[in-house]
Amino acid sequence: QVQLVESGEGLVQPGGSLRLSCAASGLPLDYYAIGWFRQAPGKEREGVSSISSSDGSTYYADSVKGRFTISRDIAKNTVYLQMNSLKPEDTAVYYCVADIVSAQAMGLWWSMESEYDYWGQGTQVTVSS
Repeated sequence: QVQLVESGEGLVQPGGSLRLSCAASGLPLDYYAIGWFRQAPGKEREGVSSISSSDGSTYYADSVKGRFTISRDIAKNTVYLQMNSLKPEDTAVYYCVADIVSAQAMGLWWSMESEYDYWGQGTQVTVSS
């Protein structure tokens, strides 16, 4: 049974840090691409970051480059999103996503929802003073 379980939700002040975790079961991360999407109130869902299964290449939305870092622990089958220098506009529900995505497709379409069939339940991140 495929399952993605996020954790690490919280309330943090602007400029602070938070780390999200996503424990994956039923889909080995050396075979499945895995990443994060988010949806802020009143906004469309957007791709935040993703990591390729084949070589661990990472991809980031321009809005989070230099502040967020995605990583994975294949032994634990877990992906992490380290979020630093958080801004109020980072407030959103963050979703862990996964699917089999070729390296070529990752480079082109990593941030498209349609690339991922497996989604977690979401975890709330609130950045506010």
